[in-house]
Amino acid sequence: MRYSAFRVIKEALTGHKGWKPAWRDPVPAAQYDIVVVGGGGHGLATAHYLAKEFGQARVAVIEKGWIGGGNVGRNTTIIRSNYLLDGNEPFYEFSLKLWENLEQDLNYNAMVSQRGILNLIHSDGQRDAFTRRGNAMILNGADADILSTEDIKKRYPFLNTDDARFPIKGGLAQHRGGTVRHDAVAWGYARSADSHGVDIIQNCEVTGFRIEDGVCKGVETTRGFIGAKKVGCAVAGNSSRLMALANMRLPMESHVLQAFVSEGLKPVLPGVITFGAGHFYCSQSDKGGLVFGGDLDGYNSYAQRGNLPAVEDVCEGAMAIFPMLGRARLLRMWGGIMDMSMDGSPIIDKTHIDGLYFNGGWCYGGFKATPASGFAFAHLLAKDEPHPTATAYRFDRFEKGRMIDEKGMGNQPNLH
Repeated sequence: MRYSAFRVIKEALTGHKGWKPAWRDPVPAAQYDIVVVGGGGHGLATAHYLAKEFGQARVAVIEKGWIGGGNVGRNTTIIRSNYLLDGNEPFYEFSLKLWENLEQDLNYNAMVSQRGILNLIHSDGQRDAFTRRGNAMILNGADADILSTEDIKKRYPFLNTDDARFPIKGGLAQHRGGTVRHDAVAWGYARSADSHGVDIIQNCEVTGFRIEDGVCKGVETTRGFIGAKKVGCAVAGNSSRLMALANMRLPMESHVLQAFVSEGLKPVLPGVITFGAGHFYCSQSDKGGLVFGGDLDGYNSYAQRGNLPAVEDVCEGAMAIFPMLGRARLLRMWGGIMDMSMDGSPIIDKTHIDGLYFNGGWCYGGFKATPASGFAFAHLLAKDEPHPTATAYRFDRFEKGRMIDEKGMGNQPNLH
């Protein structure tokens, strides 16, 4: 069923009795060409592009819970491509271009809103760093705009540019950045993948890999063995636990990252704003809630919940830049599990086991990378060669010293 304005009108006039489930609930087949482990945004995007772009007919997505129950529904919805390093910027710009056509591609309203993103500048050194970043973005085909203090005053008059502690000396703006409804991304990719013949198997946990003579033959699950010529793993913060079943130790850690939303307010934020003197970022949803976040909780965990000191730290950042929010009520908070790599950048690569492939280590960048991650992983699974924008995302970069350290933090996953 294709969605359209005509369909909405027809269903409204006939009691909404003609809507069908967005995707099927199939029984797992005994054998597939490709099995994707992980029914989050990256896994579903991979399946969508495998079927639609690369013509793979026998594909399954295996999810231990339900579609939309992981990180894809536990983030702050921001999309952008304002990266610095050559290993990252072309990839995230490719992802942003896919976002721009996502709703037409999926025939699904994902609420893509290119309302712009602004990184505030509070010092002369920060201006130099953001100017360098903006130039790198432009050289890689992205848009970047350095705003002066006067530009900030005109566009965001509610900001105190003369604050004695955090004066605003300008900002780096990417006008094509913005937000997307996060769970709609999961549902849209699931629906489209299903329409192209992909089996989406929920409540099916992988309990092991069947590996014979160095070749992965499929996965053992709570619903029995499922054979596959190729197995792709995209399970975000559970990457280390899953790959340990194949006796692999990954160069990453799992950390909790919290997100928050306030009560609904009248429109106050026209775009996404990030605080340059602390880790705080904020946007306003279409329902009026302020969606914001900050740093990791700082300890290793697989629990989808955080601790109160992180809440206090994030709210302090909010008050420092937006004191007007002091009376707003915090409506709810949630936690996602980040697979933090040693250099803060992802991995999309084959493993040393024939037929077993890995996609993970997305750190803070997972949601905004969803389309490109799925496309690049599908490219790797279908063609056994990396996508041109993902050639740097290999396992062996840690062995060869080719790290992609976007934040310059060294091998400290908790700091990236």
